[in-house]
Formats: sequence, structure tokens, C-alpha cells
Amino acid sequence: MQHSEGFLAIINAARTSVSEIDLDQACERLSKNPDTILMDVREDIEWSNGHAAEAVHLGKGILERDIESVVPEKGTEVIMYCGGGYRSVLTAEVAQRMGYTNVHSLIGGYKALVAAEWQMENGD
Repeated sequence: MQHSEGFLAIINAARTSVSEIDLDQACERLSKNPDTILMDVREDIEWSNGHAAEAVHLGKGILERDIESVVPEKGTEVIMYCGGGYRSVLTAEVAQRMGYTNVHSLIGGYKALVAAEWQMENGD
């Protein structure tokens, strides 16, 4: 997908303060800490079409409104993913501004998960 210059500028600015991890790092974190949350921040239709089996869904459009009820402990490790790793940078930045101290954006997002043959589910 071709992204606009303005969108990429926002992403690049956010990247300076956000932890981005690759798939190997995500696997390691998820296996070592059963309390780590894999969070899909894509739109509802994207989630319905397929998502990581163990993921929780909290779309970018409602993240700020609902994250405190989904993840009440602000020290919980959260790995956020979107389609390709751009929107999750923005959601990780917002979560940090809300006081979350252990959030990461998954480099490559859903596309990386599919390429790695991660276990997927369809629907809710």
C-alpha cells in the first residue's frame, strides 16, 4: 500500500518514542510471559477476516476509550499489531501517553504474522 507523505511523517515522528519489535522478539516475549497481551488494533472487518488466534481486539478507533477496561494494569506488556506495522506505532504511542509503560508495535503487523504461518482464526 502506498501511504501519503503526511501519514508517514506522523509515523516517523511517533517511532522516535515507541518500541518496535520483530516477530522473533514477539514470540519470545509471549512465550516467557503468559500475561503479555497480543492486541490487534485493526478495523472490525479486518479482524473478522482473520486474526492471530490468541489476540484480543481493540481497534484503533476506540483504543483510547476502551484500553483501560481491557488492560487495567498499566505495566502489563502489550504487543500491538495492525496490517503492516504503521497504525500500531500510533496506538503504542497513544497508550504510552495514557500511562502504559510496556507497549510495543509489531514490525510488519498482520502481514508478518501470516508470512510466518502464525495460528489464525476468522470471525469474533
